Amino acid sequence: MVLQLVVNRAPDLVPDTYVPNAALSLIGAGLIACLVGGLAVRRVAAASWWVKFAGATGGLATLATLTLALPLLSTRYYLGGTTGDNEFRLRYMERMASGWGLADFNYEGLPPFYPAGWFWLGGRFANLVGLQGWEAYKPFSITTIAVVAAVTFVLWRFVVRQRMAVLASLGTLLMGLYVPGVGEPYAWPTTAWLLPVLVLTWNSLRDRETPRWPLLLSGVYLGVCAMTYTLHLAFGAMVVVLLAIVAGVREVRAGAARGDLIRGLVGRVGLVAVVAAVLMLVVWAPYLFGGGLGAENVAARYLPETSAYFPMPFKPDGPVGLLCLAGLAWAVVRARAHRVALVVLVTTGAVYLWFVLSTSALAFDTTLLAFRFNVTLNLALAVAGVFAAVDVLNWALGRWSEWRTQITAVVAVVAIGLGVGVLQDSVRGPMSAGFESALSDYYPNGRTPESRHHDPAEETDEGIWSGKLLATIDELGTGTAERETVLSEQHHMLVFRPFWLFHDHRPHYTNPLSRHDERATEIDSWAASNSSQELYRRMHDGPFTAPTMMVLEKRENGDYVYTVKYDTFPRRTAALGRKVTFAPTLFDSPRFAKRDVGPYVVIAVR
Repeated sequence: MVLQLVVNRAPDLVPDTYVPNAALSLIGAGLIACLVGGLAVRRVAAASWWVKFAGATGGLATLATLTLALPLLSTRYYLGGTTGDNEFRLRYMERMASGWGLADFNYEGLPPFYPAGWFWLGGRFANLVGLQGWEAYKPFSITTIAVVAAVTFVLWRFVVRQRMAVLASLGTLLMGLYVPGVGEPYAWPTTAWLLPVLVLTWNSLRDRETPRWPLLLSGVYLGVCAMTYTLHLAFGAMVVVLLAIVAGVREVRAGAARGDLIRGLVGRVGLVAVVAAVLMLVVWAPYLFGGGLGAENVAARYLPETSAYFPMPFKPDGPVGLLCLAGLAWAVVRARAHRVALVVLVTTGAVYLWFVLSTSALAFDTTLLAFRFNVTLNLALAVAGVFAAVDVLNWALGRWSEWRTQITAVVAVVAIGLGVGVLQDSVRGPMSAGFESALSDYYPNGRTPESRHHDPAEETDEGIWSGKLLATIDELGTGTAERETVLSEQHHMLVFRPFWLFHDHRPHYTNPLSRHDERATEIDSWAASNSSQELYRRMHDGPFTAPTMMVLEKRENGDYVYTVKYDTFPRRTAALGRKVTFAPTLFDSPRFAKRDVGPYVVIAVR
């Protein structure tokens, strides 16, 4: 947080400059050199444990913070700005910042379907620092990534020696930036912590004499998955079961009695499940007990190109591909002798099994969103590649001990160079599109972070009109966003206020309890009205709370239009729209107050 405050006080730069990137390259190289090079310096190795702990956690958190804060210096948006999936995330943050309870980010009175854990904490952060939800999203996201980097080191420290924990944590962070997994800050924690938690779980599953606290930790981890990213709960639970099966097979082959062994493994896995279930209910109880248990999950009806093909991150087409290839080979060779290698191998196999199951689910007209685990696979193999490199180094030092200093120096220099290269490639490669959107999307005042004011008469981007639309809604309506239910497909405007929606224009993000198709039918019936009196009656006699505000597009012939989006699975285009036309005369009544705002008309329903 201190670093973000310092960066935000830096001279305001226009986005079309490479000054922040140059500063990041310099500082990032220095941090990576300190983290990697410090492992080879005897004076550092002899330092107090708290000095080394502070250096590792502080260095990782600093690198994570500056890698995101510096390129985003000139904008108040996080990676992705307001476009794509960020629209949903910003609206969720607005909702959680507007109240302390768990609520759906779209529909009033419905329990949340998407896990609210991270967003609820983000809402409390926004309240604490006095920001709106959309404004708090960037600093809270960067803070999350920094904290995750430090906690990752702590978890790895429970598994391996401190030097190896530093390298594994640094590899995790760099891959998170490269993929980039940090684009989903609420999903990144459970991705980054997966491997060390699974290794600790494996220790308790394979040896009945080990302490049971790793099983409690595993249960807490899965519970956090349930509260932040449900897919990770399902995947993590599957891997835990697979590890239990592997442990059982090994024990049986070693001569253990099957009955006692199975009871013991079931008891240990059951302990994990109980802890996870208790935590899961914190955010899932309202939805499950509110009728969501058997509701259709439209979110899973999505098949992008990345889900159609098996991921191959280990193609030797660059340093990252070579690192993943080395990690895969190491995991296969060392699976019997090294606990991390076995966990990596099982996790890798689980990702491909998930792809198989997801493709098989097409027969049931759904998927398992397998592409979401590409980050998991990349991360697991890259971290395994780090372990492979250390094994090769130890072998070389044992074979040519007289060249110990030279070999260590060469490896350290190469590791620093590769680390800096991956960092720079992340900023100008995979993350560049996210930076571009953050630097070019509009604020609610109709300006971009470049501080250019656009002439609405010459521009068609909907973001230009957000500020005027919001001001008009405030003037015609109640003046309180939480009391407005809006019918609008103007996406950009919706991220800046915690409005309730009558109909979500993105079917894959709508709550299964919202009766999305029935709401669309209601809109059709409104448009078919013959008079303003009939329209008003249909709006208020229907099964849903009527909108208090309508923001419709104007056509050249004077008609008003709303686009109803519907699911098109399994087509490449996830959703298509159809136009619903309203005759302007339907709103010629004191019950409706309307005002033109550029290409839109704002209608208040009295």
